[in-house]
Amino acid sequence: MINRVEKLSLLSEMIAFAKYDKDIKEIEYNFLLGVAKQLDISREDFEYLIEHPVNYTHLKSHSERIVQFHRLVLLMNIEQEYRGESKTTGVTKLYNFGLRMGLSHESITKVLYLMESFPNKIVPPDVLIDIFKTQYN
Repeated sequence: MINRVEKLSLLSEMIAFAKYDKDIKEIEYNFLLGVAKQLDISREDFEYLIEHPVNYTHLKSHSERIVQFHRLVLLMNIEQEYRGESKTTGVTKLYNFGLRMGLSHESITKVLYLMESFPNKIVPPDVLIDIFKTQYN
């Protein structure tokens, strides 16, 4: 289980991902607020993080890093769908965040490649876990 500092770091990282080159759109805001609720982060703390990001805390658990990467994949899909963000920008951004989390570049590349073959480019969680499990072992 992750602690509050790690939860705030995860959410702050996602906010930074959404704000990478523009303001946060309403649909992104709502998605991020939903993640905050899942992490038991109050709306007030969420609002504060938007303007005052916290330092990145590296997650020790490999499974938690995979879950966070999946959240970022979903967020990237929202950005591309509703912002018209170029595919290259989003993929590069996601790739770099994955590397920073300590995930293998082979797994990240495979996820990004396979995304194209799934409806709405959403890789099912079980497929994502299998990809990272194969690389982890």
